[in-house]
Amino acid sequence: MAEQFDEAEANAAAAEQKAVEARALADRLSAERDAAPDATPGRKSGWTRLAAVFALIATIALLTAGGFMIKHQRDVRAHDRARAEFAAAARQVVVTLMSIDFKNPQESVQQIVDNSVDPFRQEFQGAADDFVKVSQDAKVTTKATVNAAGVQSMTADAAVVMVAASSTVTNAEGAEEAPRNWRLMVDLKREGDQIKMSKVEFVP
Repeated sequence: MAEQFDEAEANAAAAEQKAVEARALADRLSAERDAAPDATPGRKSGWTRLAAVFALIATIALLTAGGFMIKHQRDVRAHDRARAEFAAAARQVVVTLMSIDFKNPQESVQQIVDNSVDPFRQEFQGAADDFVKVSQDAKVTTKATVNAAGVQSMTADAAVVMVAASSTVTNAEGAEEAPRNWRLMVDLKREGDQIKMSKVEFVP
């Protein structure tokens, strides 16, 4: 991507140079016509205007093309940064959602709340007490690892990300179950300077 941006800037610089050359050519043609022995004032004036128009058109065309290329590369860079940002946020919220310690489930609940927005946050807060009780009764600790995350759709302030994750469950005696694999569809929204989860679905 950096190479493409550098290439666009180089092309823009080349376009500016060509514009300078075009203006120089127009000036030279005008000077040659002015110096011609049989040149008449009317013909001199006509060639001068023609040269000026030619230089103006060439300058506008070349600079516009160079500017468009730079803008396109900047837009691509911004788009790629946003995709990476949403993917990273999805990874984090899935780990937070699926990593539960029965010794301190209240902290796990608070982290989930802090990393979510409505409608998920409201729904989860309504079931938080049951969530804590189930975690304490089960006496297990769950840890999640994200294996992959891909942005399915995206706007400036929201995205839908598919996440592949695995989880391991350890009981109070330290026995660990075999890892389980999951796929989750995570809806994300920007809230201030943070990206948070607004919806999550486990998918086959």
